[in-house]
Amino acid sequence: MTLAGNHEGHLTGCFAGLRVIDFSTTIAGPHCARMLADMGAEVIKVETSEGETMRSRPPVRNGCSTVFGQLNVGKKSLVLDLKSRDGAEAIRRLAAVADVLVENFRPGVMRRLQLDDETLRPLNPRLIYCSISGYGQTGPSAELPAYAPVIHAASGYEMAHLAYQPGRSRPDYCGIYHADVLTGTYAFGAISAALYQREQTGRGQHIDCSMLESMLSLTLNELQWSQFEVKQSLRPTFGPIATRDGYVMIAIASEKTFQGLMRVIGRPEWVDDSRFASYGERRAHWPQMMEGVEAWSRSVTTAACLAALNDAGVPSSAYRTVGEALADPQLAHRDAIAEVEDGGGTFKVLNLPFRMSGAKVAAGKRMATLGEHTRALLQEIGVSAEKTTAS
Repeated sequence: MTLAGNHEGHLTGCFAGLRVIDFSTTIAGPHCARMLADMGAEVIKVETSEGETMRSRPPVRNGCSTVFGQLNVGKKSLVLDLKSRDGAEAIRRLAAVADVLVENFRPGVMRRLQLDDETLRPLNPRLIYCSISGYGQTGPSAELPAYAPVIHAASGYEMAHLAYQPGRSRPDYCGIYHADVLTGTYAFGAISAALYQREQTGRGQHIDCSMLESMLSLTLNELQWSQFEVKQSLRPTFGPIATRDGYVMIAIASEKTFQGLMRVIGRPEWVDDSRFASYGERRAHWPQMMEGVEAWSRSVTTAACLAALNDAGVPSSAYRTVGEALADPQLAHRDAIAEVEDGGGTFKVLNLPFRMSGAKVAAGKRMATLGEHTRALLQEIGVSAEKTTAS
């Protein structure tokens, strides 16, 4: 069995034996907690009797949202009224025997519920308490409401992206929530680091993860360009080149790929041309160089263009839809897609994008129904389900 397959029955997840309480909603926190579940942790998702808002996001089949399922598959479901005394007491008892707690309420909410880190710390000094928020737990912007599209705008990301769209002045619409996925992944990394440190110190800690700072980490070049003047080419480095029947992306990021591309387009003399020979001059004359590239690419089909570029070792790809990308045989080879089950049937989700030779890394097999594990979990900590779930 190859590393990509990773289905040996004897393997367990790296976080097997860990208990996680997941208070989070929408995307960032649930994404983080699902990563923990995929790595073997027992993740207990806490919801109200109405269920989290993402349960209504389409596509919905038989009352079950696959978007919600994708973010929460493999977790247990616990329904509680956190505003009730018994509901809050149940959480305190669970927190006393948990390893990790994840929440992404607006700063101050957990404190008002008396479920904040400061309140729970005396009950469990080993608890890793992770708070995800738009701007961080403290500071002048801390209590501002924030969702991913707002953070995209606030971080400068959207204007940075717009700078690569010649002739345009209106920012793009937002439909892909980078800030949520990125921040959830950073939170996962911070939790992993805190768990390692706990092995050395015996103590947990509070993690304060900011969506704003997470998004700023994507603008690596722009962060430096905002401090120092850098002359930009009139044509961005990376963008579509036209073929006879479509578009292709080419990434020319090294001398080797530049030289390979010049051979492919029939311009080997440009390797030593003073306009293109050095990186600095090449960037200054980038529009002219790419006009030469497109003079060649427009004469061939996308398939022929990619075949020639691949033969020369030039990184390239056709522009694909998500559906087309999911059909890539490479994903099948790596078992990247898992089929999971909920009350509406089956659907597909993406496994975590890494494999481990000594640990199981896989999505859970099914999505729990709302409140499915409430009675069993409360019985374990000696609390009546009837008292904790009343609205």
